[in-house]
Amino acid sequence: MPFALAKDGTQLHFEETGRGTPIIFVHEFAGDQRSWEPQVRYFSRSYRCITFNARGYPPSSVPNDVAAYSQSHACDDIIAVLDHLEIASAHIVGLSMGGFATLHVGLRHPSRAQSLVIAGCGYGAEPGQKERFRAESEGVAQQFEQRGIAYVAARYALGPARVQLQNKDPRGWQEFATQLAEHSAVGSALTMRGVQMRRPSLWELTEQIKQIQTPTLIVNGDEDEPCLEPGLFLKRNIASSALVVLPRTGHTLNLEEPDAFNRALMEFFHAVAVRSWTNRDPRSQAQSIMTSDTK
Repeated sequence: MPFALAKDGTQLHFEETGRGTPIIFVHEFAGDQRSWEPQVRYFSRSYRCITFNARGYPPSSVPNDVAAYSQSHACDDIIAVLDHLEIASAHIVGLSMGGFATLHVGLRHPSRAQSLVIAGCGYGAEPGQKERFRAESEGVAQQFEQRGIAYVAARYALGPARVQLQNKDPRGWQEFATQLAEHSAVGSALTMRGVQMRRPSLWELTEQIKQIQTPTLIVNGDEDEPCLEPGLFLKRNIASSALVVLPRTGHTLNLEEPDAFNRALMEFFHAVAVRSWTNRDPRSQAQSIMTSDTK
């Protein structure tokens, strides 16, 4: 079973499939590397696909100290896997918690990213939602500790932005829920406290985000309410970005709409490869609605 070592010695279990330009997939809080199976099966035909379990998600190590879990660790762990595999740069694809980590690679390690795909990124990101999100996160962390993984998983899998997957693909949703129930209660509670609760708001990073020049694709579901405004925020502040919104889709969009998700990414990767992905024309951000000259 292959492992990469993080800077602090944490073991990160990874898998790789296929050959070609590398893509590393970074999973969400409720998922793990298995959540990317529809993407690995599709992209490994022409790309080298890497998935890994975040710290706290067996068979990766589950540190017992909350200090071992943070947004910084989550970002650095992506780089640790790339370093272990001697990959200088890759397409980096992240969903939700993984989307935040992907964004931070773009902020801190831009040379390691050929492109960024930031999907379902936004929970608790709006300034007005910060305290509510932290309170809910602490409540969920306590439930992991007091009620156990099976109890929380059964309810988490039926969240407002998860029922879309259940309605569209009951078998796929059941697989997702079953895998969630196999996670570590300790790792989940500490990840919720150390990574989710403490990460900075996107709005706090506005000036840094404006500096991103890496080709970026933002992908959201239109029924994933907490991610809609953050998605627009990222689009407006990353000149090298585009925004894809999948209709009638919730949070687990790569499982909900794998064909649409994969097509959007494939077109994006191709545009990056042939250097046709350009920054937004600044004239499109003029204050005038209809003409180039308001005088």
